[in-house]
Amino acid sequence: MLLAQCTARRATRYLGTSRRPASGRNSPQRSQRTFVSIETFSDGFLDLATALPLPPSLPPYSTTIILCTVLTRLVWTVPFSIWAKRRQWRAEEEVLPIINSLKPVVSKKVITEMQKAQVRGTKEELQAMHAKRVKEILVPRRNELFSKYRCRPGWTMVIPPLTQLPLFMGFSIVLTRLSQSPSPFDSESFFTLSTLAHTDPTAVLPIALGFITLANVESSRWFITDEQRERQKKVDKWKEERLAQGHTVLEPQKIIKSALRMVSVGRILVAVMVPGGVVLYWVTSAAFGLVQTWVLDYWEMRRKQRRQPPSAPRASDKTPSP
Repeated sequence: MLLAQCTARRATRYLGTSRRPASGRNSPQRSQRTFVSIETFSDGFLDLATALPLPPSLPPYSTTIILCTVLTRLVWTVPFSIWAKRRQWRAEEEVLPIINSLKPVVSKKVITEMQKAQVRGTKEELQAMHAKRVKEILVPRRNELFSKYRCRPGWTMVIPPLTQLPLFMGFSIVLTRLSQSPSPFDSESFFTLSTLAHTDPTAVLPIALGFITLANVESSRWFITDEQRERQKKVDKWKEERLAQGHTVLEPQKIIKSALRMVSVGRILVAVMVPGGVVLYWVTSAAFGLVQTWVLDYWEMRRKQRRQPPSAPRASDKTPSP
């Protein structure tokens, strides 16, 4: 039955193609090539769904969507995420120790230069001037080290999402095309989806998509070491002091997290309007991304725990010698 549906669908497409006029000067050659490429991927997906040796109890198209999502993420996006993680580690292990060792030397040098130049001002003005001059010296040196060790943070943050975007958009377009009538997706239901070609009438999968996306945003606080907690407490205390003094403190991480929370809600609104096959792909991809984030964060936590020096025993823990 499934094979007959696929054959009928392709025959309809080929008949429609044969009735088109010959290519003229005003014919959109580029759009036709794009159409054929989408159809090629669509037909390949249908062939794969009918060829996989799946048990009869499993819905073929839904199972193929899930399997393709997991395999493509494993083969394509996971390596780039590991690549970015290793670049981050090089920055922490190679660049930051050098910068931290230079800070006291540069700070002392700047203080000496300011004393020789007899710079005058209030305590706050002198501290701000000192910090500015130290930064002007350290930032170029830090950028040189980032280039030397091939760990510029800009590329580290940008490359993983950019590599995921073509795969995400391409598969979504293919599934949207397959959901257009006449579609073999009409004959298959999955979970709360009456058919893969129509929207979820219960909105369960779109809501699940929003919660999974939100969990991915909030999970960054689940795998942190004691050292990171102490550092965060010091940063929070410093921010409170700056705010008490009337200064404005920008927190880019909080701004990004707030934006991502809004994206979680936006994904729900969009998901209730797209075909069920696309929503199933989005939910599977988001769930895979959440598991990937957990694994990488746990990997990062274990690495930092191994790199922490052993704490010195307290006096109360020492056993008196006989």
